[in-house]
Amino acid sequence: MDFQHSPRSIEMQGAVRDFLRAEVLPREAEYDALVAKGVFPVPFFEELKAKAKKLGLWNLFLPGLKDGEPGTRLSNLDYAPIAEMLGRVFWSSELMNCSAPDTGNMEVLHLVATPEQKERWLKPLMEGEIRSCFSMTEPAVASSDPTNLRTEIRRDGDAFTINGKKWFTSGAANPRCKIAIVMGVTDGDAKPHERMSMILVPMDTPGVKVGRNLSVMGQTHPEGHCEVDFVNAHVPASNLLGKPGDGFRIAQQRLGPGRIHHCMRAIGQAEHALALMTERAKSRVAFGKPLADHGQVGEWIALSRIEIDQARLLVMKAAWLMDQRMVLAAAGSLRSVAAAGADHQGNEAARREVAMIKVIVPRMLVAVADRAIQTYGAAGLTPDTPLAAIWTWGRCLRLADGPDEVHLRTIARQELAGP
Repeated sequence: MDFQHSPRSIEMQGAVRDFLRAEVLPREAEYDALVAKGVFPVPFFEELKAKAKKLGLWNLFLPGLKDGEPGTRLSNLDYAPIAEMLGRVFWSSELMNCSAPDTGNMEVLHLVATPEQKERWLKPLMEGEIRSCFSMTEPAVASSDPTNLRTEIRRDGDAFTINGKKWFTSGAANPRCKIAIVMGVTDGDAKPHERMSMILVPMDTPGVKVGRNLSVMGQTHPEGHCEVDFVNAHVPASNLLGKPGDGFRIAQQRLGPGRIHHCMRAIGQAEHALALMTERAKSRVAFGKPLADHGQVGEWIALSRIEIDQARLLVMKAAWLMDQRMVLAAAGSLRSVAAAGADHQGNEAARREVAMIKVIVPRMLVAVADRAIQTYGAAGLTPDTPLAAIWTWGRCLRLADGPDEVHLRTIARQELAGP
């Protein structure tokens, strides 16, 4: 395995680092103050997006980016350290058009959309002109098992009618959110993983109602984790993504790279928490000496460094494996490689590693943030530091994109099946 980043990635890392230092970090306080007043999106976003785009810091997440499309083509491995940097500030990804759930939605449209769908929705998303949301999770069922989904997508002549209730539809509260990718049942009698389909639903469609923006462990995100009701919402049949029954397959394609992005951003947050912890440990005095000189605090710092670096290496391995799969697929050789017994470098190996990072990274982030909070004492519980928000997001990631238990089940099944 070779985790060496390409010269292009190293160059882009430097450019991203400079942009964050010059344009983003100085405006964190301004962003927080504006959002606290209910101003969202914040006015300076468009200014900073234009600067990032001019510098070529745009759509960095899409390995399959085509010539002529806006952005910079990077592999998963080359994008990973950039995602880590963007994780340092929650909202910085949007400035480079690398923000979830748009990234996953753009990947889906890039893979399976018709030319008309790409022109209507992918193009403005890639230009950063609109935002999107992904509507899958339902409050009435355990959505970690998508065969439970109850939202109905029924054919009605030359249209589809959608009925169902979703929640945790991230991004739906953003006034710039114009399109939802909705996952629901098109054929309840089909095989379990062939019942679902995905369909494009404009947010201004009659019958689409955005409800509560759900707070997450007491924190409310301005983009929203919303309830969305679909009541006899009609969209043209041409809005279907792929064929009826393709929903589960498309979802699997969407989630793999997205989980790597989530994990690398989380590692960036863990690095930030560790930096805050070490700063506090050196400057705060208790019982006659700096906290850093107390053995337990030093142990917390050491364990955090070990755990962050372990997690990063595993994420790099997952990204590398996914890139190998893409190289093989581009060469049209996945079938021959699998037939030769070398599919450990293909999709299945990437799937196992992605499941592993999805378990270990959020747990690591929670542990590091918890130690940092403890080092700060009461201040760590307040909004005076980002530590409470970092801890909360780490805990949320143990459920987002599938709970730990689902990923552990995947890993265990592969181990039990043997080499």
